[in-house]
Amino acid sequence: EVQLVESGGGLVQAGGSLRLSCAASGFTFDDYAIGWFRQAPGKEREGVSCISTLDGSTYYADSVKGRFTISSDNAKNTVYLQMNSLKPEDTAVYYCAADFLGPSSGAYCSGDYYSSSDYWGQGTQVTVSS
Repeated sequence: EVQLVESGGGLVQAGGSLRLSCAASGFTFDDYAIGWFRQAPGKEREGVSCISTLDGSTYYADSVKGRFTISSDNAKNTVYLQMNSLKPEDTAVYYCAADFLGPSSGAYCSGDYYSSSDYWGQGTQVTVSS
């Protein structure tokens, strides 16, 4: 079955860390734009961090720069989001998405392109307590 499987969410205190994983099943991440998006209650979905295996670019939203790091492990066909110095405002459901031959990471994360992504994960809850 072709799908994205996310893991790693949970409850953490402010200042803590979590690592989210997005594993591709049934396909590889070659030539894909892959991203992490989040949606908090009552808010629109937003791009957090994206990576392109086409051009190697990475992108971070201003709100997470210096705290989050996106990376990929080709051998495991998995993309990670290391989240450090977490804040209560990071609380949201985090989704992984991937788009074959998608745009560079900045365009994928910050525009409307991602809404038509080829694959979406089921989402994982991240809750940061104050």
